[in-house]
Amino acid sequence: MDRNAFWIEVLLLVGISQAIFSSLLVLAKKEKSIADKILAAWLILMAIEFLTLIIDLNWIGKPLLSSSFLLVNPAFYFYVKSLTQKCFKLKPIYMLHLVPFVFFEVSAYIVQETIMMTDFFREDTTFGFRIFFGVTNLISLFSYNLSSIFMLHRHRHEVYNEFSSIDVNRNLAWVFFIVVFYSVYWLSLIIISLFSIAFAELRFFPLLINYSVMLLLIYVLGFYGLGQKIVSLQNGTDNEGKKEKYANSTLTDVQKQLIKSTILDFFEKNKPYLDADFNMDSFSERTGIPKHQLTEVLSTEMQQNFFSFVNKHRIEAVKKMLVDPENLYSIEAIAYDCGFNSKSAFYSVFKKQEGCTPNYWKELNH
Repeated sequence: MDRNAFWIEVLLLVGISQAIFSSLLVLAKKEKSIADKILAAWLILMAIEFLTLIIDLNWIGKPLLSSSFLLVNPAFYFYVKSLTQKCFKLKPIYMLHLVPFVFFEVSAYIVQETIMMTDFFREDTTFGFRIFFGVTNLISLFSYNLSSIFMLHRHRHEVYNEFSSIDVNRNLAWVFFIVVFYSVYWLSLIIISLFSIAFAELRFFPLLINYSVMLLLIYVLGFYGLGQKIVSLQNGTDNEGKKEKYANSTLTDVQKQLIKSTILDFFEKNKPYLDADFNMDSFSERTGIPKHQLTEVLSTEMQQNFFSFVNKHRIEAVKKMLVDPENLYSIEAIAYDCGFNSKSAFYSVFKKQEGCTPNYWKELNH
């Protein structure tokens, strides 16, 4: 066996075991969401994809055309969709998104088409098939990944109107990073593959790079996916099917000012920002004001979202304690006491609002 083929096979065996193991861990979660089921199925399909390449190398003697991207692209899309849409439900029709993957996977065995880029542009009887395969992959990449990035961007915007404390599970920062990295990697792989055409000794290099990144993806999805929870969002509104369109608001100027006064009075008297779990649902319930109206007034009358408004009060509370000569607590203890749920979140918000670190601010004001 070729040395490169040997290392590829080792990589594939590790990928299969890791994908199956991660899938079982996800399915073992006590409270499984639809996103968890999609992730588990995705990992199993990736294990099968790795297995097919081992079969190609050992029984056919060459790696056949791989449609792994046609699996990852829609899987990413539906995983993101299940995480960002509260009422998402799996439907049998969604299986049609796997048709391109299955079609090219089966077709590659029928026509015995190799994945090697050195043969990709050779004008023979299957040249049209390879071009069709390449175009389909490009369409899949741009359509699914751009849709995933759009959904994540919209979600990351909405989460700031729902929560006062945000971590990587709520803003899906890890998913956003992976989607962007995957898109950049895909384009880079195209360049590497084209470059390998001119050098026969590099014919296995794109394959090795591709499945190395796929293995890394399995590890990351298994690690972060295991701890990921569904983020309950109302998509900016608590009215069924209604979107926030401030330009067509039904609130009069008098009503907006009344809601604004209610918000400020509520924060002054109740200090809800001291609760790290304070969110828009609780805010709406305790004030009796619909969430979309609270969000509208915060945005149009105070030029802030819920997250920044709450954390501005937390920072002011921290500053009062920092200048208090009788205060003996550490800066981190004060931050937790004022509603922050992590040191990193506190330092990030403080520096963004005050332009310096808490330690430096304390030195300047003593």
